[in-house]
Amino acid sequence: MTSRRAEAYGRVIRILDGPDGKELRPDELERIREAADSLVFCEDVDLDPDARDAADVIADLAVELVESGRWDEDTAECLVSDVLACGPVAFAG
Repeated sequence: MTSRRAEAYGRVIRILDGPDGKELRPDELERIREAADSLVFCEDVDLDPDARDAADVIADLAVELVESGRWDEDTAECLVSDVLACGPVAFAG
């Protein structure tokens, strides 16, 4: 794990523990944590289907949060960016 990935993981946790996280249901919190965990522990995206799925899960959740009016687009984009940055460089793009 690199410091860049660890810092991204920390940003995800701060989002979840902050005011925006209070808008999330328990199942949504779990989905975010699982996605971040899958990516932060991934060594090779090509060999890790859970890490590949994490990107789809987090993108879908971000859309749901914006469409429901609970989060604005900027907050959702930050979450997606930070979760993806938990993964290998190929995913952080």
